[in-house]
Amino acid sequence: MTKPNHTHHRLLIALTVASIFSSALVAPAANAHEYEALIKAKKYVEVDRAATAKLSVEPNNADALVVKTELILNEGKDSRLDEAAKLAEQCIAAHPKNSECHEALGNVLGTKAMRGGFMSAMGYVGKIRDSFQMAVELDPKNFSARNSLMEFYLQAPGIVGGGTSKAKNFIIETNKVSPAAGALLQASMDLKDEKFDKAEAAALTANIGGVEALASMQRSVLSNLGHGYVNAKRFSDGERIFHEFSLRYPDNATGFYGMGKALQEQGKMKEAIPHLEKSIVLDASAFAYYRVAKCWQALSEKAKAIAAFEKALSFKPELSKKSKSDAEDQLKLLR
Repeated sequence: MTKPNHTHHRLLIALTVASIFSSALVAPAANAHEYEALIKAKKYVEVDRAATAKLSVEPNNADALVVKTELILNEGKDSRLDEAAKLAEQCIAAHPKNSECHEALGNVLGTKAMRGGFMSAMGYVGKIRDSFQMAVELDPKNFSARNSLMEFYLQAPGIVGGGTSKAKNFIIETNKVSPAAGALLQASMDLKDEKFDKAEAAALTANIGGVEALASMQRSVLSNLGHGYVNAKRFSDGERIFHEFSLRYPDNATGFYGMGKALQEQGKMKEAIPHLEKSIVLDASAFAYYRVAKCWQALSEKAKAIAAFEKALSFKPELSKKSKSDAEDQLKLLR
């Protein structure tokens, strides 16, 4: 009987985590650019139109190439990943010293590896690591690239360049650039070791100084911490973290979605719905609609459940295969 290859499994986890962190559509961390305001307003169609217009007159414009890759990743279509990789490679060829070009390639390859399974991951893992390392080397204050590289070190086995010692050394290096960033990376490491209380203290006290790239790192840690508490059935702790998240970042959907999840997991469906609906108003997602649908279904609100399931299934990026299959099954039962 063949034993499971745990190295393979950890590698796929690493690539999955890295791609989740890096593929969210946000303004590039290192420098503000002309698309930043549109991205913040989630006007993605306008962003795409503006970037396409820019590339028509400046085919190698770095900001436009990077944002086009981000738009493709946000869309979630596997069929366009090769296109995104070519855009990132074009960016690097034209601007080899541009940190964001290298980060974009790491983001795309991480997503390709995650979607393609183990053999795909083995083909990309070195390039993913090297892309994020180069992004950090070229711009030490590219904190989104630092965050992705840290996740790689934490999750990937040593045989492919990960490991605890790499993570610890990276934190020491990061502290020299930004004590706040170093503290947040340490919090990520503590989370991996399930040292929740220590991670919480570091995440909440990090002095981000109004720097959006650091705020993004803080949101990431707080989100992971809150979900970690909920998954460990420490619901009151999860609720506390997501409440704090919402106080600090009231225009971000994550805190409201997390609070809704925490309440739903306790069977508090009626209490969960307003939080989930608030998250949809701020930043709609297939998973938020899916959870709202499950709540309405549990409350025997058939029509509302059907409408929410239908929205969940039609939304892009789409649900995971497991949730998508369940949503389809529930619709059959409800109709």
